[in-house]
Amino acid sequence: MLSMTGYGRGEYKQDGIELSVEIKTVNNRYLDASLKCPKNFAAYEEVMRARIREKLTRGHADVYVSLTDKREKLKSLSLDEGAALSYISAAKRLCSLSPDIPFDLTATSLLRLPDVVVREETQGADEELISALERALCTALENLNAMRLTEGEKLKADMLSRMDTIEKLVGEVSSRAPLVAQDYRARLEEKMKKYLEGVNVDEGKLLTEVALFTDKSNIDEELTRLKSHIEQFREICKAPVVGRKLDFLVQEFNRETNTICSKSNDLTITRCGLELKNEIEKIREQVQNVE
Repeated sequence: MLSMTGYGRGEYKQDGIELSVEIKTVNNRYLDASLKCPKNFAAYEEVMRARIREKLTRGHADVYVSLTDKREKLKSLSLDEGAALSYISAAKRLCSLSPDIPFDLTATSLLRLPDVVVREETQGADEELISALERALCTALENLNAMRLTEGEKLKADMLSRMDTIEKLVGEVSSRAPLVAQDYRARLEEKMKKYLEGVNVDEGKLLTEVALFTDKSNIDEELTRLKSHIEQFREICKAPVVGRKLDFLVQEFNRETNTICSKSNDLTITRCGLELKNEIEKIREQVQNVE
């Protein structure tokens, strides 16, 4: 079982390349990856998303890529013609102010002036950078999943512990359920004797009333389904990716428990039902953290 919350980091330092990838994940219903990386890797973002999808199925992932490239790289020079013409025009205007000022502007001196020549590094990531990114990303994802697995096992232990409590409460309800009709008959018979005072109670009507009550308050089907859900929950927890299945199953737990509480006309069963809802809600909160 994997938690949706985690952190992983991968680094690559070799031959003048210093590259790191950090991944932080939090809960999210679907998989959503946000990438923040140097523009060198802009064309490679979809490949990065594909690598992330191979390791994650749910959650929001923030991916940060930082790069320091100390390799010697080719430079390209571009001429800002507007800036050059402005310098030439200004020099000519200065010379026109006085004949003593010579016009000694040359191409070489012009190239040395600010903003005339713009140096640009060649853009785009070469194969060496792509390889470095791949290795750092894979390491970050492996470290992320190692942390998510550790956290997921803790969530699993907590949920299974709560499932043991749910099983115990269901057992208490199962033991109490057959006695509800008997208690109802005893209370009803006592009330009828009290109000009728000496008149013999009609046994047939009493049995009919008890039968109607028993039918309305019968929770055998709900208890059977709850016991089945408990077995399914434990079985599903053995798989690595369980979030959506457990989310659906917890809804079914709630449905059956709500029905038991609505049918119950017994204080003990109502108390157990409320405790069941409390445990189910705590499991539901934990399921939101599971991939």
